Amino acid sequence: MTRMDDLQARLQSLEKEIREELNGLRETEGYHLEGRRVRIQETIRKAHRARRKRVHVWLWEGRILAYLVAPVIWAGLFPALLLDMYVVVYQFICFPAYGVPRVKRKDYMVMDRRPLPYLNLLEKLGCIYCSYFNGLMAMVSEVAARTEQHFCPIKHALRPKTLHSRYRYFFDYGDVEAYRMRLEAVRHDFSDVRAAKAPVAPLP
Repeated sequence: MTRMDDLQARLQSLEKEIREELNGLRETEGYHLEGRRVRIQETIRKAHRARRKRVHVWLWEGRILAYLVAPVIWAGLFPALLLDMYVVVYQFICFPAYGVPRVKRKDYMVMDRRPLPYLNLLEKLGCIYCSYFNGLMAMVSEVAARTEQHFCPIKHALRPKTLHSRYRYFFDYGDVEAYRMRLEAVRHDFSDVRAAKAPVAPLP
């Protein structure tokens, strides 16, 4: 195992720990998950609903500048919807042709804040928009990463600020021997993605 392989293995382990730490419902009194649905105890629901700030109060306490820039924020919804539709069509047409597994929307589009009883209508709308936009960007990033793995799996000479999920499988910059000898293998190697989707065999 090379030093890079060792570093990547350690990075994957740390990433997994971070995801486990950040993802999922915390031990919050009265909240629990049933599959992909959040269930809230009725007593907690009533208590949290009492903490909800009424819309007119929320609007009154807001800043004028925030209201002035709100149309700019919400205008981003239209190009986001166009991008969303394009990515759906792109995956449906192109990925099967190249043998690249499709990215599942449900893994990125997480809309679970709406049931929170302490949010008013405008806060819920804001949460839905943020969840959709960030989920869309994450999904698009993964689609682009899988596309890059198929067409140009070469690491950069300069250091990008962030690295996508497929970057660790790319060839070193300037490594012509590995690129020419293993390109076909790497561009079709999504075994980790397919393994994650495979059903877990029941214990004997």
